[in-house]
Formats: sequence, structure tokens, C-alpha cells
Amino acid sequence: MSRLGRAAPPPWWAYAALAASMALVGSYVGLSRTLVAVFPVLLLAWLRFGIAAVAMLHWLPRAPGEAPLSRHDRVLLFWESFLGNFLFSICMLYGVKLTSALAASITMAAIPAAVALLSWAFLRERIGRAQLAGIGCAVAGIALLALAGHGDAAGGGGSLLGQALLLAAVFCEASYVVIGKRLTGSVSPKRISAIVNLWGLALVTPFGLWQALSFDFAGVTPPLWTLLLFYSIAASMVTVWLWMTGLRHVPAASAGVFTVMLPVGAAAVGVLVLGEPAGWLHGAAFALALAGVVLATRSGAAASVHP
Repeated sequence: MSRLGRAAPPPWWAYAALAASMALVGSYVGLSRTLVAVFPVLLLAWLRFGIAAVAMLHWLPRAPGEAPLSRHDRVLLFWESFLGNFLFSICMLYGVKLTSALAASITMAAIPAAVALLSWAFLRERIGRAQLAGIGCAVAGIALLALAGHGDAAGGGGSLLGQALLLAAVFCEASYVVIGKRLTGSVSPKRISAIVNLWGLALVTPFGLWQALSFDFAGVTPPLWTLLLFYSIAASMVTVWLWMTGLRHVPAASAGVFTVMLPVGAAAVGVLVLGEPAGWLHGAAFALALAGVVLATRSGAAASVHP
């Protein structure tokens, strides 16, 4: 039975967790070009899930007072991993490899709109005017960010296959948000993170082993191993836990606007870590993105959820 009317506004730290999660995802999307230049994509995904599985073993047991997993929860956990973890990683890594970091940023700007659409279709969440405005600001901000880097895009936007894979990654990420909203009502964020990662490891292991047989591990430098460790812990452990923690308190459509921090985070890595030039257009893009987040937080309390 759903409760109608205005609910108490979500706590500020829930919004902070959502923003931090997506900014961290953006950082490793930006850095992933360095890794895919060395590791085959499926081997990289396998190593990521394997490292994270070891780190999250203590998150697997049920918390005191937590109910056993129902059949429905088990099915949702599989799809959460298959779409939002395994398939997203494969589509994103191959898409970035076949296009560019800029092309990935442009395409990922569609995530908030995709989340709003899926949350309306499957969760029956109302999308208010403020949310629509927030989505518009988020998309406009990243479009402006793309305009700021248009000179790089002119060098090659990549193949149509690469663009299609990035678009598939957008809907995988949107599905991850919507399914996660269902799961957080009955399963703890830490346990979701651990189980979803184990499913990802099981799905990619045959392909990872196949690519590992012909890979020269001795040629990987210590800095790259360090980057791989950061990527594994950030992608499979920290970001999932932060996202599920925030999602427990925020409607999926509002949470979806925070995915704008993904391409913003990727752009920040390009400017601050990779030394890409930044100008006033970049500042305007960030302002629009932040405006979208403000509108999302203002509308979050008014959204009605019908589980």
C-alpha cells in the first residue's frame, strides 16, 4: 500500500552519497582508456570483479535482523548484476575503446532521461516539472561540455558500433538505478554490492580466463596495477555501496539526475589528471549540471512512489 501526499525530504547525506558515487564512476570511466590500452576488455572486467570479490567477502552474510533473500530478490539481484554491472562494464569499456572519452561523456548525458523514463514505466513514479527541469539542465550541461571539447570530437567520434555500445551502456545504467530501488527496500546496500559483484565475476570468468591464457602479465607496470586496484575497488565496491545507500531514501527519478555527475567526473579527470584544456564553457557546463542536482533535490520530497 503506497502512502500518498508529501513525504519528509530525503536526508542531505543521501544526495551526497548519490553524487559521490556517480562522480567516482565518472573518474574511472575517464581513466579506463589507460587500462583498456593495456588489458583486453574481458580480462580487465574479470580482474576487476575478482579483486572486488576478495575485498567484499565480509559483506556477504546477512546483517542481524535482515530477512532471508526471497526468490524475487534473487532474480532482481541477477538482473541488477547482468545489466548494471556485467553488461554495463562490457558496453562501456568497448564503447570507450572504439570511440573516445568525449563521445562517452556526450552519450552518458542521456542517463538521467533514461532513468526518469524507466522509473515512470516500472516504478510508477511521477515526474514533476522540477524534475523535468533538472533533467533538462543536466543534459544541457553535458551538451555544453561536449561543445567545449568539440575540437577533440572533430578528430573522430568513433565507429557507429562504439556509439551503439555507449547507448546500450546508458540503458544498462538506467536499469541498474530502477532495479536497485526495488532491492534497497529489503536488502542491505553492502550485501547488494557483494552479491551483484559475485554474479558479475561468475558471468565474466569464462571470457576472462580465455583472454588471460594469452596475456603477458609480466609486461604490466606497477603504476598500472595500482590503477587497476583503484578501478576494481571503486567500481565494484565503493560506488555500488554509496549508490544503494543513497537510493534507499531518494526516488529513482530524482536519483537518476545525479548520474550527471558521471560525465562531469570523467571530464574532471580529463582536465585535472590528463591535462586537457578547460575554458569558460566548461564552467558554464558545470553550473548547469549543479543546477540540475539542486532541482532534483527540491523535487525529491514531492515525488510519489508506488511500489
